Amino acid sequence: MTIGFLLFGAGFLIGSIPFGAWIARSQGVDIQKRGSGNIGATNVGRVLGKKWGYLVFLLDALKGWFAVWLAAEFLQAGDAASVLTGVAAVAGHVFSPWLNFKGGKGVATSAGVLLGLAPVVLIWTAAIWGFSFFVKRIVSVSSLLAATSFPFLVLWLEPGRQALLAAAFALAGLVWYRHRDNLQRLVRGTENGFEKKRPARRKGKTKR
Repeated sequence: MTIGFLLFGAGFLIGSIPFGAWIARSQGVDIQKRGSGNIGATNVGRVLGKKWGYLVFLLDALKGWFAVWLAAEFLQAGDAASVLTGVAAVAGHVFSPWLNFKGGKGVATSAGVLLGLAPVVLIWTAAIWGFSFFVKRIVSVSSLLAATSFPFLVLWLEPGRQALLAAAFALAGLVWYRHRDNLQRLVRGTENGFEKKRPARRKGKTKR
């Protein structure tokens, strides 16, 4: 029981590191007052540029992976304890004490947790996210569909891992909860999306 509390605390602290806020601050931007106000990769990418968004996504995912690695590989704590540590990392990201218990939406950190716990599930989840984004070009829709698929993919690909299944439902619910503003904008038809790039026109004289 004691090791479980310690791992939960460690996972929460690891996940609470607000990379998005810190990186934006290094560029002279308070990301919580710009765009959607979210510290995650999507908002950072919109405000500061794609390269910063990609960096934040990578670092937020690494938090989740590292928390699981610490429990599963370094401490050999077992599957249930490792899953608990991963969930704690996502909770720390969403409710960061460094930001008055505000934070991101948990998608990137959840991806890192999946990488450490069930990489095959991550591959399928990422494929669902990617296909949805290709069709709709809306990050929130893709994230919600991927989160919804998570428990079903665990049932299919990781049968018998009850701790992981419980975590899948918990993380999916957390992602939906953190996207409640996006859901309202989707209902109103005001949610931001990304336009598909149009092929560049070739220079030269047109034939008559």
